[in-house]
Amino acid sequence: MKIILDAMGGDNAPEAVVKGAVAACREFGEEILLVGREAEVKACLAACGAENEPRITVVNASEVVTMEDDPATACRRKKDASMTVALTMLKNGEGDAVVSAGSTGALLTGATLIVKRIRGIRRAAMGPVLPNGGRGVLLIDCGANVECTPEYLLQFAYMGAFYAERILGCENPRVALLNVGAEDTKGGELQKETFALLKAAHEAGRINFIGNAEGSDLLTGKMDVLVTDGFSGNVMLKTVEGAAKFMFRQLKGVFYSSTKNKLAALAIKKDLSGMKAMLDPSEVGGTAMLGIAKPVIKAHGSSDDRAIYNAVRQAIACAKADVAGAIENNIEYMKLEKEN
Repeated sequence: MKIILDAMGGDNAPEAVVKGAVAACREFGEEILLVGREAEVKACLAACGAENEPRITVVNASEVVTMEDDPATACRRKKDASMTVALTMLKNGEGDAVVSAGSTGALLTGATLIVKRIRGIRRAAMGPVLPNGGRGVLLIDCGANVECTPEYLLQFAYMGAFYAERILGCENPRVALLNVGAEDTKGGELQKETFALLKAAHEAGRINFIGNAEGSDLLTGKMDVLVTDGFSGNVMLKTVEGAAKFMFRQLKGVFYSSTKNKLAALAIKKDLSGMKAMLDPSEVGGTAMLGIAKPVIKAHGSSDDRAIYNAVRQAIACAKADVAGAIENNIEYMKLEKEN
């Protein structure tokens, strides 16, 4: 298996990307293709003592997609950008998955235009996995599609269920719809129409729809997949991230407020570290772009080497599980109208 990495994407590229790639290569034994400015990438490999690693290949790309570039045109204008070259290689079958910590908008647009969506999928969606005390919960969509139709959300539900089953190991994943209340009649037209579609899919035995869920239910373990439009999903994701940072900041203040509390903190240091790791984006890896014909993983822009390592792990899992194939094989149940 070959995993293609955008070596120039992210705030800490190429050092963190290369270091994470080397660690992943040595741990998982898969081939890594590092796409970027050859001299810079090779210098980083030398610094890691991996300049002669036979399973790592450097592919030269002279340009870089930056955060200042227009996402809609970046990959078109920068044909030799590391992100563009990586996606083109994936399209051409030169690798099994792409990982990039670069611009989210550019990566999504590039994946859609170059790799293409699965035929019949109206919009690709981003599905981060959040902690819930178990295997995690997939939030889909988290920002790729601000405005959605009921058909989009129906497809998100199916795609999320396939991912939860094949990657998270959830048997018969529980799918819920984000709403302002748990009652069946809650929400606006989008939520009501989507509810009816998901209920029909449930009654047909194609999806395990458990009904509406409120934002407070996200991390409780009540569901495996939470479906929503990208606007609401992004607001929820950023709220969870902000709440986690606030909580740890407050806990730190409490534990450092007195000698007694410092001793208490020392006694539970290991447990606190485990809790912090569970909420650390570096341990999750990245966010899968579901609906794209081949696996594309978006790592966080501030990814360190540990985050890249885990994003590669996630990419390997997605490629082996063939989530895209499962979506493609069930596309007839995911469309409201037949294509012309």
